[in-house]
Amino acid sequence: MLFELHRAPRAKIRAEVGQIVRLALPMMIAQVAQVATGFVDTVMAGRVSTDDLAAVSLGASVFITCYVTLMGVVTALNPVLSHLVGAGETGKIGETGRQGIWFGLLVGLFGAAIMLLAEAPLRAWLTLPEDVEDKMMLFISGAAFGMPAAMMHRALHAYASSLNRPKVIMVVSLLALALNIPLNYMLIHGLFGLPRMGGAGCGWATGIVFWFNCIALFCYIAWHRHFKPYGLTSRFSWPDWRQYRGYLKLGLPIGLSFFVEVSLFSFIALLVAQLGMVVVASHQSVLNFSSIIYMLPQSIATALTVRVGQHAGAGDYIGARFVAGVGLMTGLAAAVFTMLLVLVLREPIMRVYTPDPQVVAMGASLLLFAAVFQLTDAAQTIASGALRGYKLTTVPMAIHITAFWGIGLGLGMTLGLTRWITSPPMGIFGFWLALVISLTAAAILLVAYLARESRRRLPRHSSSTATS
Repeated sequence: MLFELHRAPRAKIRAEVGQIVRLALPMMIAQVAQVATGFVDTVMAGRVSTDDLAAVSLGASVFITCYVTLMGVVTALNPVLSHLVGAGETGKIGETGRQGIWFGLLVGLFGAAIMLLAEAPLRAWLTLPEDVEDKMMLFISGAAFGMPAAMMHRALHAYASSLNRPKVIMVVSLLALALNIPLNYMLIHGLFGLPRMGGAGCGWATGIVFWFNCIALFCYIAWHRHFKPYGLTSRFSWPDWRQYRGYLKLGLPIGLSFFVEVSLFSFIALLVAQLGMVVVASHQSVLNFSSIIYMLPQSIATALTVRVGQHAGAGDYIGARFVAGVGLMTGLAAAVFTMLLVLVLREPIMRVYTPDPQVVAMGASLLLFAAVFQLTDAAQTIASGALRGYKLTTVPMAIHITAFWGIGLGLGMTLGLTRWITSPPMGIFGFWLALVISLTAAAILLVAYLARESRRRLPRHSSSTATS
């Protein structure tokens, strides 16, 4: 059985499932709320016009690529803080948190600059109606405004979750989602003296909401008594550039792993733009829904980073391997549920996004592919999270590059746009078939690597126990 779980008492497995769920569930709700802002953007823009939906879809692809990549870099703080918690080094946690906020700010400023500088090359490369391009660039500018706050929020997210307090992240994210809806409406339609931006207003609403997220979470951590012993706000610290080298060494492979995965979807969105607005709108709608249900395995992965990191920090490698196995089992069980949900509700899901019958029909077909890859996507995501808990990030990065760019993008372009394998080209369906194959390859390789590395550390635990 998976990770020798058949040898563990059922009561122990149930207890660990409970621990993982208690940590993962609030983070899942928080992540769904954050991704739901994109859902709200897509739906509200789609109600304005198909052109607005296409502009928001393409602008969101650029934004999400940058956001998720840099979020991966800042995610290095999760295993760093979790190891400190597991080792009982309370005195170092507050200073690490302060440096993490500085690190998030610097990473966010870098991301904002990249997004703004990308606007001119995108205009030169894309061949879209001028109105669509203008709205796309305005969306990107608004989202870039919120990028520094988004990265500082991720640093605070790592701080709160590593200290086993994920509920505050959930509450703040739900409030932010509630704020996003009226902001979208006001900026889309130009209410209360605001400029009428159309779908592009969703990007500026997103930027404002990120600042709310960051400030609200910081204020709660500064106020709540649970965080007082760790001293995040007990004093001021200037940036410590030496620590950032360590964060980058751990975080850059995570960021690149995140980038190759999300860029696979973003590049597909840009590549299929030539196939027409119906294809773009269908692809983005299915991708947006897939990103919402993806938050279930992603939250379990984040919980495993914390739980495995705490056990590894304490030198308990038997416990770390057990947690990894239970997390995988839990995630696969949840993936079966989401797979069945997608299969049964394909057309109703698409009707939420748009009344256009062409988009509904094509999107319902694409959701078949999304249903198929639920199991493999969950496996590769959760295995990656557990590996981050061990501070293993380089090999997962190499696996992601090979699977997502080599198979997902390379095979997708071949099947979707050329006659080398199929004639005529499969179009958007060729890209989604390649996604299924690439996620399956990543799942097999990452689970195998996690099994090997977690087993390899078991003698170290035994030796340390014998010595003590």
